Amino acid sequence: MDPESSRSKQKMGYRHWHADLRSDDSPLEAGLAFACKLKSAIPFLGREALEKQRTEGLCRRLVGFTVDEKVPMFGLEAIWRNGQVVGHVRRADFGFTVDKTLAYGYIRDPSGGPVSLDFVKSGEYALERMGVTYSAQAHLKSPFDPDSKRMKGIY
Repeated sequence: MDPESSRSKQKMGYRHWHADLRSDDSPLEAGLAFACKLKSAIPFLGREALEKQRTEGLCRRLVGFTVDEKVPMFGLEAIWRNGQVVGHVRRADFGFTVDKTLAYGYIRDPSGGPVSLDFVKSGEYALERMGVTYSAQAHLKSPFDPDSKRMKGIY
């Protein structure tokens, strides 16, 4: 895959196999619950594990971040939340359309609790690159097209 194609998928919020998704990530942690048939009675491999995870809460969650400064990031940068490291960036690059650095990484609650949507929304974030921290904004949807209107031809 060429780098431009990867950048485009990142700004749109699409998950990228081996970078955002690995075999040890669950669809719920990756924000892909819509791709599972949990609202139906259709059986599938792993259904019980996903239902248990949904009931107990997620111990980590994939979150998108933007950094206003034009700082090169590539992955493995530390994710800080309220002064504590809560994870690391899996993938990052500069998003020319949004004119910001984009990053995706999984975060955890340092106290061991579930990573709820409120937990994600309530924190103040920073991404650390080579010992320097940069203020970051957390996004649960793509900062480029959060309502997927462009995919539907609505500009």
